[in-house]
Amino acid sequence: MEAVIKGIDQLFLAVRQRPTDRIEKLPQSGSDRIYFRLYAGDETFIATYNLNQKETHTFIEFSRHFKNAGLPVPEILGVNADNTIYIQEDLGTESLLNQLEKHGHADLPYQLFQKSLAALARIQILGDKGLDYSLCLTAKEFGKQAILSDLLYFKYYFLDTLQLPYDKQAMLDDFEALSTYLTHTQYKYFMFRDFQSRNIIVKDGEVSFIDFQGGMKGALQYDVASLLWQAKAELSEEWKNSLLEYYMDQIDLLLKESVDRITFVSQYNGYVLIRLLQVMGAYGFRGLFERKAHFLASIPLALRNLKFFIEHKRIGIITPEFDRVLKLVVTDEMIQRFEPPQANEQTPLVIHINSFSYKKGIPGDESENGGGFVFDMRGILNPGRFDDYKKLSGQDKSVQDFLEQRTKMNEFLNSVWDLVDITVEEYLKRGFDHLMINFGCTGGQHRSVYAAEQTARHLRNKYKVKIILHHTNKENWVK
Repeated sequence: MEAVIKGIDQLFLAVRQRPTDRIEKLPQSGSDRIYFRLYAGDETFIATYNLNQKETHTFIEFSRHFKNAGLPVPEILGVNADNTIYIQEDLGTESLLNQLEKHGHADLPYQLFQKSLAALARIQILGDKGLDYSLCLTAKEFGKQAILSDLLYFKYYFLDTLQLPYDKQAMLDDFEALSTYLTHTQYKYFMFRDFQSRNIIVKDGEVSFIDFQGGMKGALQYDVASLLWQAKAELSEEWKNSLLEYYMDQIDLLLKESVDRITFVSQYNGYVLIRLLQVMGAYGFRGLFERKAHFLASIPLALRNLKFFIEHKRIGIITPEFDRVLKLVVTDEMIQRFEPPQANEQTPLVIHINSFSYKKGIPGDESENGGGFVFDMRGILNPGRFDDYKKLSGQDKSVQDFLEQRTKMNEFLNSVWDLVDITVEEYLKRGFDHLMINFGCTGGQHRSVYAAEQTARHLRNKYKVKIILHHTNKENWVK
């Protein structure tokens, strides 16, 4: 990671003729791309590191095309020689999802959804003009094979992973019928592919788009389905219906004709189903295969979203076997299978999390059973060896950035949580009242403090369990 940061510094210096003041690694999402926010005086910029050179090239060329068309995307400021690092305009820190979480389902977020759909219609139709679709990362068009691919993604990484019983040949026949039906759509323009509220940035009441490198030519309905049926957004049926009508109004204005709304909505519902199943496949791959906690935790919400759709929408092309499997997937038993137990006010379990210095010894556990987890953090590079961090602790942002960007701390903690979560869930089910988790390093100031803080946050968020956090060597920290 140090080599990446050095490369970002060099590119920024070449682009802006001045060094950065600070580089902050941003939380990673589902992709392998790594994002950084660069601080330079009063300005901020975004840097992206991506070993997939073709993906980088596509994003840059798409961005330049849309920017030239006057569409709301970031300006590309520079790219390195081997297409692995690029710097772009920083559109802001607030996403549409952030605004929805802050304000709830109120007037302001609704208006932002309207602005997002109006801008989407423009980027789809105006952005389609003259766009070089040979740049697309997979297929040039979201046609029958691409639709089948999404359905098979759901089959392989969710249905088959869970070993659910179904008639495989009948299911494949159903997939074939649905993909054929959806291929025959009248309106095909630029399709964003991953149009969700996290990829819509809000600044000064206006919206801009990021993360569109997976785009291709496709049905207008797909992106609207992605946004309005995003599980995390939890939009009401009233919002979904009225926003869909608003979007179709925007399409009418841009195409200068009235779309056949009955057909448009029927195919829209088909694309909603495709999108929901593609998301389940992605969660299955990232969660069940790669064991990433965020994706595992998202599965119950996504299943409830799919359940609501199945119960309230009708698609004539759905055949008996497909319908049976979909209903099997969204049973209450299936949803509960992915939901971790949650503590409440009556839950007896209290988890004591300590950071400590090995020079002072491992904290004792005076509970009735004694013992607990002890994790040795000394295999992680120590920020305390560097003058800039000696007088700081794992509670300070610069130390946290160092550990996240320059060490394998994230991989270490993910492995820790895989172990700890098993015990916490069992203790919650069995009514145990005590668990101790200790993180030790040389001075009990940097690595162990960070690990203890992050583990406390993880367990509170996931299980709502009572936590007592103690940094046992705090009085001896270098100051």
